[in-house]
Formats: sequence, structure tokens, C-alpha cells
Amino acid sequence: MNSFIFCNPTRIYFGEGAIKNLAKEMEKCGKNVLLAYGKGTIKKEGIYDGIVDILKSCGKNVIEFSGVMPNPTAAKVREGIALCRDGKIAFILAVGGGSVIDCCKAVAVGSRLDGDFWEELYTKRIAAHEAIPLGTVLTMTGTGSEMNSTAVITNEELKFKASFSSEAAAPKFSILDPTYTYSLPKYQMVSGICDIMSHLMEQYFSGTDDNVSDDLNEALMRSIVKNARTAVKNPKDYAARSNIMWGATVALNGILGCGKTQDWEVHQIEHQIAVYYDVAHGMGLAAITPSYLRFICRNGLDKLKRFAVNVWNVDAEGKTDEQTALEGIDRLEAFFKEIGATVSLRELGINDKSKFSEIAESCNIRTGGYRILTPEDIKKILNDSF
Repeated sequence: MNSFIFCNPTRIYFGEGAIKNLAKEMEKCGKNVLLAYGKGTIKKEGIYDGIVDILKSCGKNVIEFSGVMPNPTAAKVREGIALCRDGKIAFILAVGGGSVIDCCKAVAVGSRLDGDFWEELYTKRIAAHEAIPLGTVLTMTGTGSEMNSTAVITNEELKFKASFSSEAAAPKFSILDPTYTYSLPKYQMVSGICDIMSHLMEQYFSGTDDNVSDDLNEALMRSIVKNARTAVKNPKDYAARSNIMWGATVALNGILGCGKTQDWEVHQIEHQIAVYYDVAHGMGLAAITPSYLRFICRNGLDKLKRFAVNVWNVDAEGKTDEQTALEGIDRLEAFFKEIGATVSLRELGINDKSKFSEIAESCNIRTGGYRILTPEDIKKILNDSF
């Protein structure tokens, strides 16, 4: 394993009824609390009322920051920053999935900056060390944002989606109750599952060394596949939903990347697809991942063969390494189809290729995977995914 430093400061309260821990956490913070959420689904499910009751019982003054959209925008972050400054916010509570949490991380750090948050964090890449304290109540699994320090934001003016990471942005605590995910529409649940699998693969498909991070990763991939199949059939299967929820958190809380280089090129491509077409993140990842893996197959043949055998139980006897590896990719794609994910850009509603060149040219190129792509390579992957 390569040398590494690992630290994760987020306290996790996990399990049915975990919301009871919110009150003791809120006792530690100041009076003015920003309550952030999405389009209001938490009100229909009763989650909103329960949280507001707890906040008020703790004597908090609640300022609401609602309407956080999927693929949160720079404009929405700026709206949240203005609320924090005007309301002298002492604590931010993000209730929702990764979009709400990512938006709130950018708000938390951006509120402590003198300049514009995008310019400082996403352009200049300053090392931010201060933020308004943040806590989360998770209602949708997939991104792992509840236990890491990264925030992905879309700049709609620049047509660019990017991330920043700062230890100051890591949630102080996150409340994970699997029953809060029961009412998610199947499309959102499946999108989250595809995002989890992509996070695992982005860390797995890199390096030539043998390390414990990859061993743990394979076990988690097998677990997600097994539990996803159960959850699709019975969304209220607590064992399956709890395993998926915790699996999503572990997939991106840093532990599986220890001692490894990492890829993340699929995410860079999907980010730009989402900027131009505003698709569901996990579904976009599912649509391009098989084509990407086939494109880099010969460059990362040993690991792709291992993936086929150890994750998908492909029998390698009598087959070349490439045949084995390609069968593993086929099984991944078949799994995406089985659970109801989109496996092509056309299925995502992208009906022409007119923007593919622009997307390919705008993608951030990463160097940690088995092949450093060119814009022409990315355009081919997009065409193969169509």
C-alpha cells in the first residue's frame, strides 16, 4: 500500500429512530439554525415536522433554505450564503440527499470567505479552513456526502460542474435512518445504487499493487449488488436498505481510497453530461461506465479480469484474460438493466450527438486511471454509450 493519512471527523448515528440523537447535538450549537432541504418531500413524509419540533424544543431560531435542486447550482449556493450572513447563522442542518448536503457544504465554507465562493474554492482552489458547522439528516443514499468533505456544484453560467474538498466542510454529525429512504421513487433509489457502484469502481480501477483497500472494495461491491436486487423487489426490506445506506457511506468516506491512486474519469465525463442535459447523476454514470470500461479494458486488463472473477463470479477457465474481463463488464451492464437503470445516453433522453464534442472538450482530464483520455477518446466513449 502507498503511504497515506486518514482522518474522518463525522459522528454517525445509524439505525431506525436515530433522529432521537438530534436534540443532544443541537444543544452544542448556537441559536440561529439554517434548515436546508429540497423540493418539500420531507414535509409529505412527516420528517420535516419532527425535525422542526426538535429544533424548537431546543430553543433554536429556524431559518429555512428550501428548493435545493438535483445538481445544485452556484446561484443556489449564493442564495444560501446570503441567508447565512443576513441571519447570523450559527449552524446548518441539511436534510435530504447528496445534492442538499453538497450545496450546504459550499454554503458553510463560502459564508466564511471574503470573496465569491466559486472564485475562491473552485477557481483559485484556496485551502479553506473555516466553515459554519454542518450536520445532516440523510433521506436518500448514494453520494456518501454525509461522511466526507467534498461538495460538487454546477456553475450554470460557465457550463462546468466541479468539486472542492475541505476538512472544514465535513459534517459534524450525520443521522442515518434507513426507514427514511423507504418512500423514495424507484428511479431515485436505483440512481443512488448506481452512484455507489461508480464510487467503488472509481477507486478500484487504478494501480497495479495488491492492497487491503481493493479487498474491502470487492466485498462491498458484492454486498451492494446483492442488497440492490432485494431492495428493488421489496423497497421496505430493512436489511437491504440499511446495508445499502451504510455501504454508500463507506464507499466514499475515504477508507477505500487509502493507499491507492484513484481514477474518477467517469465522474468527470458524467459531470459535463449533466451540465448540458441535467440528467440524474447515478443514471448518467450507469449509461457511460460499461463503454468506458470496454475502452480501457486492455490498459487495465489484470484488474478488470479480477473484477470479473471476484465480483461477478465469471469462470475464467478456457478464456483469455480479455474475454474474462469483457464478460465481467457485460455482467455489470446486465445488473444495471436488471435493477432498472439506464444503460445508454439515449435512454436518458439524449436524442442527438450535437453536444458531444463540446462535452468532450470541457471534461476535466484525470491521470489516476489506467489510461489518460484525450477529448477524442471521450467523444468515442460518448458515441459508444449512445
